[in-house]
Amino acid sequence: MEDYHVAKFVQQQGNELGLFAIYDGHLGDNVPAYLQKHLFPNILKERDFWTETHRSIAKAYERTDQAILSHSPDLGRGGSTAVTAILINGQKLWVANVGDSRAVLSKRGQAIQMSIDHEPNTERGSIENRGGFVSNMPGDVARVNGQLAVSRAFGDKNLKSHLSSDPDITDADIDDDTDFIILASDGLWKVMSNQEAVDIAKKIKDPQKAAKQLVVEALHRESKDDISCIVVRFKG
Repeated sequence: MEDYHVAKFVQQQGNELGLFAIYDGHLGDNVPAYLQKHLFPNILKERDFWTETHRSIAKAYERTDQAILSHSPDLGRGGSTAVTAILINGQKLWVANVGDSRAVLSKRGQAIQMSIDHEPNTERGSIENRGGFVSNMPGDVARVNGQLAVSRAFGDKNLKSHLSSDPDITDADIDDDTDFIILASDGLWKVMSNQEAVDIAKKIKDPQKAAKQLVVEALHRESKDDISCIVVRFKG
């Protein structure tokens, strides 16, 4: 199991921040463990976080990746995906992601995908422009240079010249129609559509029990990958 997560509320400058993340590691757990410790602090350290949130998240993702690569001998050659959600005062939600861990919002019971799955086939052009290639072996998923099944990641020093760690960033206003958000690693999404996940979670009031039920259902559907899941409910 190489997944790590964050789910907590912190007070900062008189504001309440909900910090939620799933980090799905590959080739060991050093990089996801590093992200669990450092990514949110790096985002909140950005001077313009409160005024230019989008830019601050992007800069912090980049700086964190640079730090991982510069620690490379200690952190090994592994890497990690990331999907992060920051809830500001219960009103504004910022979602960022690198890789194929996914965030799905439920609005009046309708699933809205808030992140973008970074898969090698969809980003083949930029990988080839960087001198890499995408392999499609029969019976296997597409892989960057025959190795990695995501086209963006933290770390992965050996592949970094062909990989980006730029996050896709989206935001949403939390209003009375917004029910909850699900963050999960690809072990869940490989066996379940966004709407199926929302339909399961919306029946269960307790968000922790809802997350557990999603994992149970993914195992029941014979997901072969690590599965991590967080459900954040916005109203009672």
